[in-house]
Amino acid sequence: MSEFITNVPTYTLNTGAVMPAVGLGTFGSDKYTPDQIANAVSGAIKAGYRMLDCASVYQNEEQIGGVLNGLFREGIVKREELFITSKVWNDRHREVRKACEKSLKDLGLDYIDLYFVHWPFPNYHAPGCDGDSRNPDSKPFSVDEFMDTWRQMEELYDDGLVKAIGMSNMTIAKLEKVLPLCRIKPSALEMECHPSFQQQELFGYANAHGIVPIGFCPIGSPSRPERDRCSTDVADTELPEVVSVAKNHDVHPAVICIKWAVQRGMCTIPFSVKEPQYISNLKCTTEDPLSDEEMELLKAAERGCRLVKGQVFLWPGATEWTQLWE
Repeated sequence: MSEFITNVPTYTLNTGAVMPAVGLGTFGSDKYTPDQIANAVSGAIKAGYRMLDCASVYQNEEQIGGVLNGLFREGIVKREELFITSKVWNDRHREVRKACEKSLKDLGLDYIDLYFVHWPFPNYHAPGCDGDSRNPDSKPFSVDEFMDTWRQMEELYDDGLVKAIGMSNMTIAKLEKVLPLCRIKPSALEMECHPSFQQQELFGYANAHGIVPIGFCPIGSPSRPERDRCSTDVADTELPEVVSVAKNHDVHPAVICIKWAVQRGMCTIPFSVKEPQYISNLKCTTEDPLSDEEMELLKAAERGCRLVKGQVFLWPGATEWTQLWE
């Protein structure tokens, strides 16, 4: 490793905790093995990454935990220097503590910095399923069921197993129903966000409520699973606005997507197992910022193109994936 990257921007959560503005995503899109991802985690931390975005459903937390244990043992990084997230998967909404304890065990940690409800309903599908998969037990969003899950999340926070709790894949309509009922407000909101899908209203809503937005698929997720692909999707790195700004800076368009996200005011969690890419993804936020004019130009890259549509979570009788996002 030839360089160690410092001065990465940060955000402060409503708990007072400081979170890096760039983390390493660890969802391998069903294309990379747990060991490949764990090796990338090792290299990324040695390069300066201090945030990891994990989840039980990614099926690699045990391998990541082995890497973390080795790095702690060798004195390369201390636990308190890292910001590690994880998520309760849909099939564990009624047993959140057990799910969290499993992630803690697999990751080899005493606490998780930020723990999310991965999806706002308990609709389950097996990892690696195809886009036509449907579970007959799936059902629409329920405030009562979600709040039962959230109460369990609040207990984890009370007991110190997690230092903050968050929500993911929500809509403004859902947030308006549940936020008034929360004893402990979410510290962060994970949401799909990239130049062709900017979610300005949801982004603004989160900020207005003191919730830090975390954008996944920041470069448009070119390696996403086939079940999340559609003929109408656009490629963010090919958008003329993104390409134009990339030429201005003589960098790959993916770098512009990440710069844009951080300068806009969100945390971003790009995934890569390739050392040059994950180093570039982090380093680009510490140098050569985009101009106000370039940020304004990138607003025009909006295409309303949601990539992770979630159709595998549809319930019997539902016909369109858009119903998940009402």
